[in-house]
Amino acid sequence: MSRAPPRFAELVAATNYSFLRGASHPAEMVARAQHLGLAGIGIADRNSVAGVVRAHMAWREIGGLASGFRLAVGARLVFADGTSDIIAYPATRHGWGRLTRLLTLGNRRARKGECQLHLTDLLDHAEDLLLIAMEADRALLERLVGARPGAVWLAASMLREGRDARRLKEREALAAQLGVPLLATNDALYAGREARPLHDILSCIREGTTIHAAGHALAANAERHLKAPGEMARLFSAAPLALAGGLDLLGRITFTLDDLRYEYPHEPVPAGWTSQDWLEHLVEEGGRARFPEGLTPDYRAVLAEEFRLIRARNYASYFLTVHDIVRHARSLDPPILCQGRGSAANSLVCYFLGVTPIDPVRERLLFARFLSEERDEPPDIDVDFEHERREEIMQYIYARYGRERAGIAATVIHYRPRSTVREVGKALGLSEDVTTRLTATVWGSWEGDMPEARLAEAGYDLANPQIARLKALVDQLLRFPRHLSQHVGGFVLTEGRLDELVPIHNAAMPDRTFIEWDKDDIDALGLMKVDVLALGMLTCIRKSFDLLRAHGLADLDLARVPLEDAATYRMLRRGDSIGTFQVESRAQIAMLPRMKPRELYDLVIQVAIVRPGPIQGGMVHPYLRRRNGEEPVVFPRPAPPHDPRELHGVLGKTLGVPLFQEQAMKLAIVAAGFTPAEADGLRRAMATFRNHGTIERYRDRLISGMTARGYEADFAERCFDQIRGFGEYGFPESHAQAFGWLAYVSSWLKCRYPAVFTCALLNSQPMGFYAPAQLVRDAREHGVEVRAVDVNASAWDSTLEPCGNGALALRLGLSRIEGFRRDWAEALVRARAEGIVRSVEDL
Repeated sequence: MSRAPPRFAELVAATNYSFLRGASHPAEMVARAQHLGLAGIGIADRNSVAGVVRAHMAWREIGGLASGFRLAVGARLVFADGTSDIIAYPATRHGWGRLTRLLTLGNRRARKGECQLHLTDLLDHAEDLLLIAMEADRALLERLVGARPGAVWLAASMLREGRDARRLKEREALAAQLGVPLLATNDALYAGREARPLHDILSCIREGTTIHAAGHALAANAERHLKAPGEMARLFSAAPLALAGGLDLLGRITFTLDDLRYEYPHEPVPAGWTSQDWLEHLVEEGGRARFPEGLTPDYRAVLAEEFRLIRARNYASYFLTVHDIVRHARSLDPPILCQGRGSAANSLVCYFLGVTPIDPVRERLLFARFLSEERDEPPDIDVDFEHERREEIMQYIYARYGRERAGIAATVIHYRPRSTVREVGKALGLSEDVTTRLTATVWGSWEGDMPEARLAEAGYDLANPQIARLKALVDQLLRFPRHLSQHVGGFVLTEGRLDELVPIHNAAMPDRTFIEWDKDDIDALGLMKVDVLALGMLTCIRKSFDLLRAHGLADLDLARVPLEDAATYRMLRRGDSIGTFQVESRAQIAMLPRMKPRELYDLVIQVAIVRPGPIQGGMVHPYLRRRNGEEPVVFPRPAPPHDPRELHGVLGKTLGVPLFQEQAMKLAIVAAGFTPAEADGLRRAMATFRNHGTIERYRDRLISGMTARGYEADFAERCFDQIRGFGEYGFPESHAQAFGWLAYVSSWLKCRYPAVFTCALLNSQPMGFYAPAQLVRDAREHGVEVRAVDVNASAWDSTLEPCGNGALALRLGLSRIEGFRRDWAEALVRARAEGIVRSVEDL
């Protein structure tokens, strides 16, 4: 009679989100565990749940619960008081909230990147947690059992370290005395034994040593990997019940991340109104302000569809939040300039709320790029604020929702080529001159590996074992997370406690807190994010408007800058754009005389065309030739019986050449029969093709769909390349529209009021491509009288002074003196006003 195969679940496994300790990605751990035939795996990183969403998504991809393979998510608690490590898994949704609040407590009492936990913290938060003691003595076990009777296990490992059998007997005896089940584990740090060399390098980097000097800082062998049930049964033949310990614990867990139910904050609305009704009321008011004569049927149809989708998805409160933030910024004294950009500019609701400046109906923008019925994900609204005053808005959000309900999303900082070569080279004991020569050949931040050609350029040969070893380790480490940082401004807000959804950390900046999950995690779990971003040019424009008012020249805001000024476009056609927004780089300056902009939409194209997407897609030169009359404007046509003009509405504004992300998506819909959701899926697959490998099915679908309708294969291939380029470096038309408007405003200020614009630019530093000296030189070339820093006339900021001819001169501020402190400048201005600075001695 054959014996049933053994069953085993690994419940102590770390990933590379136990930074510099785990040596495999979360998805690798999940895939390897299933491949080995394990009943399940538990992911528990060091004082963190930063990697569990990635593990969860990998588990979903293999079928989730339907696969029969189980995933437990928790954390390895490492204590500041010397208590041995304890693995904590939430058995229920309530237990998850206790774990995340516990981790938040430890994070908030420590500086960024650290977590200070004490055993008493765990005992206070132990409800619905299942605990595995790793190296516990009798006293610790008794305290854990007292807090969580029937929910404590004692870990045992057989890592071939010489004392395995004796230690297993000691563990068995202790467990039996206290009635605690034994739990077999590898205390896994990587998926397969082949990852051991990388783990050694990570240990060296963590300890600041080399592979030759690390000694006992390295593991004794390569046994900290996942093992098959049969191998575990053989290792634990003297204690077979230990294998059942993990299965028992796993069977007690009912919680998965799918149980997290995100609830957006209920925004306050006037009595008698629902959130949806109040939103529609505000939008209608905004529509009447922009169209006093009433909305035409096409606007009404778009608005009705947007209202329907927002109501169906229950997103009204989200739009009300963004409206409230923008309203608050504009209500301050002085107001903070702000405007939305990105995909939100595709929304008529956002336009009528005053969040975005672009009319999506007039510009025929694709609403599905922002929100669609088929795409089960929340909208994403980005709003730019003056970079010097954005902190006021961020603190308003924290004050309004509380730290326990608001947090900035995380950003996972990954290893980049130069730092990876330096750190691995140092850990291998290579000299600094070797790593310096290698890093000098590594350009760009997104290379997936170290090309052999780069090694040859530096004079190194892969036949050298040390160089081959370096390359292999660098290639693996390039894809690893290095640490968590805060997103530039994406807030996650909740109706209930955010810290019962995800742990919260202190940021490096004072008064900032951020959550442990990044944008990809948030998208995967369906959490909504409000992006509060900073833009230096908005600061400069606001200061320009202030100077214009102060000197009686004009009273303007963003909406009242004169449109389509011929002199401004003449200036831009000369390539005269130093200091302006988006069109000031050397590449943009070179393109302006070729583009010859004459209207605002030309600037929209100008902003977007000098980008890797259109360049890689081979779209730039055909567009320029058609624009300049060097080749005819033709539109690719399908075969009969399809409408030969079906692409005119898609590509008409860009002379038959797809330049924008939305156009590429419309092409997939119109010319290849994609649904809007499929078109967006294509864009997303392109954006992440290095990791997800789903691009080919979209490629074949697009090209076959277009050729089936009679389009030429070459055109279909170029469309595919265009979407890929935009996926990597995307600049959708809605984004270009918002940035094109600011490019025009900044250019108009430079053209009409060069002294004012330069003064505002200097007072908004640091920003842009150019140093203050270059901006000053450019102002002189435009006829501005520039007056030097003067202790009798200069303030901290640069100022404007009247000239004899009625113009304004630019007086450089004391901030232009390197090393001069602001408080010195303020003291000098006060003393000057009191008349006590009459000599060098007084100064």
